[in-house]
Amino acid sequence: MRRISRITVAGAATASLALALTACGGTSTSSGSSESKGDKGLAIAYDVGGEGDQSFNDAAHAGLMKAEKEFGYKTAAIEPNDGETNADKEQRLSSLAKQGYNPVIGVGYAYAAALKSTAEKYPDTTFGIVDDATIEADNVADLVFNEEQASYLAGVAAAKTTKTNTVGFVGGVDIPLIHKFQAGYEQGVKDTDPKVKVISQYLTQTAEEGGFSSPDKGETAAEGQIEKKADVVFAAAGLSGQGVIEAAAANKVWAIGVDSDQYKQDALAEYKEWILTSATKDVAKAVYNLAKSVEDGKPETGIVRGDLKSGEVGLSNSNPKFADNAELQEAIKTAKEKIVSGEIKVKSS
Repeated sequence: MRRISRITVAGAATASLALALTACGGTSTSSGSSESKGDKGLAIAYDVGGEGDQSFNDAAHAGLMKAEKEFGYKTAAIEPNDGETNADKEQRLSSLAKQGYNPVIGVGYAYAAALKSTAEKYPDTTFGIVDDATIEADNVADLVFNEEQASYLAGVAAAKTTKTNTVGFVGGVDIPLIHKFQAGYEQGVKDTDPKVKVISQYLTQTAEEGGFSSPDKGETAAEGQIEKKADVVFAAAGLSGQGVIEAAAANKVWAIGVDSDQYKQDALAEYKEWILTSATKDVAKAVYNLAKSVEDGKPETGIVRGDLKSGEVGLSNSNPKFADNAELQEAIKTAKEKIVSGEIKVKSS
């Protein structure tokens, strides 16, 4: 059963949502079948790149759509604005909570300060934040992942696949979160074949410079690595990763996607032949599970971590050339077992 306080708040007229959010981001999704009963559910506020990034934000949206379908309530998904401040983010989250949405999830570490402040003002609303573990509050779930573990497996795949003994890594922004991807990948490569060289590069120092939202930057970086003989390139760069995949396909070398199974993304369909695999983290599952916990009356709080053991990070098997390579699959299976058992300790920096 849903909490009575939440249903009462949600009785406010939903038509005011767009007006309330005009100054703090546009509503990209607001649907569902429950307007008649005045019940609102999950709302998400997107990270840089917004819906359509074929990666991180789209995974969160998939979790939202699953919750909307299963629970039959009204949902909302709000786009970010360029150059916005923490105050803008706080206004966005507060507007959603005030409207009666519950839970409210900030998609990305950039929401940490705003979400912490907003959660204090709305103690009866459950909040979630993806990729941040710094908020300690009774009504906040920190949805985090061991990305370095999936990246290690991506490194194994790259080292077993390369013909030139050179592979690449493109990080969107030079921050600790993306350092985890780099560290795991480089360790996986070196543990598999020390002779393989890894070329690593970051697109920008800050998200505001477009590191997660500029396919052109990703394409340029990948082309530079390919010129240096990299024949497998792993991108952890949000929407910028699309440019990496395009460059790989144009040069007939392998790309490794990130967060979502990018082989299955419609926007990348023309390049999928060259998407070897993707280092996935199940943001969709984390978002859906938080919504379900609220729906069940037992909201998740504290650190909620996804890893290889739980199945919430891993490698996708959609490309038949990857899935049907028995030697490669055996190497990945062995590495996964050793990580889960603790025999392999994957670095996060």
